[in-house]
Amino acid sequence: MSFAVGLIAVAAFALLAPALQIMARARAWPLGPVTLLAIAALVSHGLGVALGIVAIPQFQYWDAASIFAFCVMAYVFAFGAVYKSVSLEILLGLVDRPGRTAPLSEIIERQVPDLFQGRIGILVDRGLVERVDSGLSATTAGRKMAAHVGRLRRAFGIGDTSLYDFSD
Repeated sequence: MSFAVGLIAVAAFALLAPALQIMARARAWPLGPVTLLAIAALVSHGLGVALGIVAIPQFQYWDAASIFAFCVMAYVFAFGAVYKSVSLEILLGLVDRPGRTAPLSEIIERQVPDLFQGRIGILVDRGLVERVDSGLSATTAGRKMAAHVGRLRRAFGIGDTSLYDFSD
């Protein structure tokens, strides 16, 4: 029965997470999508634990928590794969066009700069970079974040790889 409670909490999360994303956009909440996912996870987990304690005399927390954590992690990985993906934005832009095609030069000149401008806007809004003359400069917070990311990359064995290799 404890596994069933974990699945009920997963169902609550699967309903709450997108509802929070929609409400945040509609009401212009200042919370980011990842923060909203964390809130949805905490609330739904708390509700699941409360349900388990009240409804099951021999509630096994770790049974419920393991199924909940696995399913929420899968959701978060899927969310992360489609959230702000440059590759998917290009694909979606192509699919929405008549004939489902566009010249590469048009994609590079129109769509890619807009995508990167959006990402730069996020960095500026978060205080990680600032505009200096016609360029950008990392702020103190940005340098600290980069140092943390560098340590995490080394810890995960990623090294200094880049998602975008423009050397060709």
